[in-house]
Amino acid sequence: MDELAMPRAARTMDQLGIPSSLVQDLALRRALYEGRSSTMRLSTGLGLSLAIITTVIEELRDLRHIDLLGLEGRDYIFELTEQGRETARERMELCRYAGIAPVSLRDYNTTVLRQQAPPPVNHESMRAAFSDLVISDRMIDELGPALLTEGAMFLYGPPGTGKTSVAERLIRTHNDPVVVPRAVEVDSQIISVFDPVIHEPVDPQPPELDPRWVLCRRPSIVVGGELQLSMMDLTYEAANGIYLAPIQMQANNGLLVIDDFGRQTISPEALLNRWIVPLDRRLDYLSLSYGVRFDIPFDVKVVFSTNLDPATLGDEAFYRRIQNKILVSSITDAEFDEVLFRSADAAGITIAPGANAHLRQVSRDLGDGDLRPYLPKEVCKILRAVCTYNRSPLVLDQAAVDRVASIYFTRAGEIRATMAEATLADPPTG
Repeated sequence: MDELAMPRAARTMDQLGIPSSLVQDLALRRALYEGRSSTMRLSTGLGLSLAIITTVIEELRDLRHIDLLGLEGRDYIFELTEQGRETARERMELCRYAGIAPVSLRDYNTTVLRQQAPPPVNHESMRAAFSDLVISDRMIDELGPALLTEGAMFLYGPPGTGKTSVAERLIRTHNDPVVVPRAVEVDSQIISVFDPVIHEPVDPQPPELDPRWVLCRRPSIVVGGELQLSMMDLTYEAANGIYLAPIQMQANNGLLVIDDFGRQTISPEALLNRWIVPLDRRLDYLSLSYGVRFDIPFDVKVVFSTNLDPATLGDEAFYRRIQNKILVSSITDAEFDEVLFRSADAAGITIAPGANAHLRQVSRDLGDGDLRPYLPKEVCKILRAVCTYNRSPLVLDQAAVDRVASIYFTRAGEIRATMAEATLADPPTG
């Protein structure tokens, strides 16, 4: 991120951009948690400059909410008065949050828009981003322009062809970090945005960065069958008195993958209807629990991934809103062998002559009828277990292929034969 565009710590309440009453509430709750505190500890705990904390302490002292106990160097030591503790407890009933102060909605929106940037992709950079996958030039050259086009992307094809793996790696085309707010203030309410499970901070953090922001790699969120409409709206946590940001807000300036599209409890139509306006206008509308509505930028590359028949998921109007539709199909013999060799090398397995061709044949006969890139890795995992059990060398030969196949593939032929024999032995009556 450009150092000149990096948010710097505010020095005055006006620069902070959030209500001073909210900052006082944060300070009271933090002081109640800490017992005896100091300006330095409060500054660190709330992520605010000493100048702002000093101003807040003076305001709370005038309100008789704190008692100054003395100085340690230039650090004021204080504790809450009985009146201050009572006020803090009252504030706690409304909201228990006492962490880093939020940024203003205006600053959040401005920053997201400033961080908009299509990835600087070409064939070579795309190939580098997918270097750990065996992927055709055809697909590389379809994915690249799709990333540069506004709007969503639709990946479809049979199961096991690597759609999820492809989607997850699209974020690699970005190499520039972005800042993510820990929380955002709207109408004196706090919306928690930064999530360490989702956002990957850059280490070390720039010392000049406003502590209310975290410099992160561009976010990439993958959701599957668990996706519900409620995850796309603010979630109010009554126990804490704060809101949790929806997934598209957490994914801003990054990627949002809807995996297993069509298998959610909500219909594809309902999902697309929720995002018709954001996808078209690059703007999303959210509402607080009591009706206050506000807008945020929708700078998210949405990727739908499915192994269902596209015709069952929507009509022409549905697909017209998704400009880029990319088929992720089965792979060629050469690509299958390359996946196998890579998987075997990573697992320390030696491939005997002819084993790769035999595995391809077994895959076609017992598997999906074609070649899927998921199979070689699964074969190597099972083979390692078999060889460990038998205390035999890690070698994939034709016999080992048959042994693994007998474990991995369902024995539909044997089941049919057994049922036929049972029918002949005991024919139905009637």
